[in-house]
Amino acid sequence: MAMHNPAHPGEIIREDCLVPLGLTVTAAADGLGVSRKALSTLLNGHSGVSPEMAIRLEKAGWSTAGAWLRMQVAYDLWHAQQRADTIKVKRFATLVAA
Repeated sequence: MAMHNPAHPGEIIREDCLVPLGLTVTAAADGLGVSRKALSTLLNGHSGVSPEMAIRLEKAGWSTAGAWLRMQVAYDLWHAQQRADTIKVKRFATLVAA
């Protein structure tokens, strides 16, 4: 089933991880071993969850790395699908299986 405008993982991190624990961006960044700017950029949806950040989130006890990466891919794919009509591709002949 296709998702409808999935939330950016940064929004989920803010609302489901930081807020319930009363963590500031600075405290969370320090705990994750990243800069405040890097975490803020993610939380504000200006960057995505990288594999390394997914591992950091998992090590912090916040879901699994795979779950974070699936959320990021779902978000990215949904947005790409919104502009699919602007993506121009020449269709190739299909291969016939032997």
